Amino acid sequence: MNHTEDASAPRGCCTPSRQPSAQLGVATGLLSVAAPCGTAVADGVAESVRLPGGEFLMGTDSAEGFAVDGEGPSRAVRLSPFRIAPYAVTNAEFGAFAEATGHVTDAERFGWSYVFASFLPAALRRISERVPGTPWWCGVTGASWRAPEGPGSDVAERGRHPVVHVSWRDAQAYCAWVGGRLPTEAEWEYAARGGLEQRRYPWGDELTPGGEHRCNIWQGHFPTKNTLDDGHRGTAPVDTYAPNGFGLYNTAGNVWEWCADWWTTDHGRPGMVKTDPTGPTGTTDPTGPAEGAAKVIRGGSYLCHDSYCNRYRVAARTSNTPDSTTGHMGFRCVFDA
Repeated sequence: MNHTEDASAPRGCCTPSRQPSAQLGVATGLLSVAAPCGTAVADGVAESVRLPGGEFLMGTDSAEGFAVDGEGPSRAVRLSPFRIAPYAVTNAEFGAFAEATGHVTDAERFGWSYVFASFLPAALRRISERVPGTPWWCGVTGASWRAPEGPGSDVAERGRHPVVHVSWRDAQAYCAWVGGRLPTEAEWEYAARGGLEQRRYPWGDELTPGGEHRCNIWQGHFPTKNTLDDGHRGTAPVDTYAPNGFGLYNTAGNVWEWCADWWTTDHGRPGMVKTDPTGPTGTTDPTGPAEGAAKVIRGGSYLCHDSYCNRYRVAARTSNTPDSTTGHMGFRCVFDA
């Protein structure tokens, strides 16, 4: 990955988007997904940490950032207090939601989802469609949150792992069920920083302080060799590693996390006119553009590596279409204070 990529181009290295697939016999386009009526709070699923809000510096001016991703410039943003889940939604929690509501995810509706190729048995890898330009991604028939690696896989032993193969709309529906919502991008970054200003990671500037791994990312040579130095090949349990200063787990690595905002790279750039300090394009409780083609995702995943995609830094960002699902995208909920 270089730092001069086209900002409008799909970032398939990070998160492949749902595309037309003749081989899989599926069509793209947005499906109508109705959110469950009312809300419910099951035991444990609405656990949250109250954050005081206030002003913080969002984004980065560092040269290591991806300028075309709109990581900078750094700018002062003010947030109201809110509550946020200390960890990403788990398979067990999402399973309770699906059982209670009958929710069918986008991956299940479409009949397929994207899986990292090396996770597949050879026979399934041979018949699965590869993503052009990023052949480590396969469109796998039957892959879903229930079967993360396709037919024959399950989450029976992964109850505390983050749910994956969920679209933005699936995530939004779950959050509504527990009485919450998806975080705005500003809320997500403020929470992920854990009270540290302008640091590279949620714990500081060094990736492995004292040789200690603090996040689940790719170790070795991407995409051919993962040395598993951090102890995990795919997802890790949601409360793995030490939490940040706000008590939040895995805001770097493990799984990308959906945010509420539509994607833009034009926020706060020099010369932009801010006529209203509040609202979608302001600096107080910003919510992003009113419309768009893709939603923001944050935090990086177990597939990120410095040699190719170091978007596990706290200021890093990317996007995906609201109906897209992969084996490394999940989410966490926020709640109004």
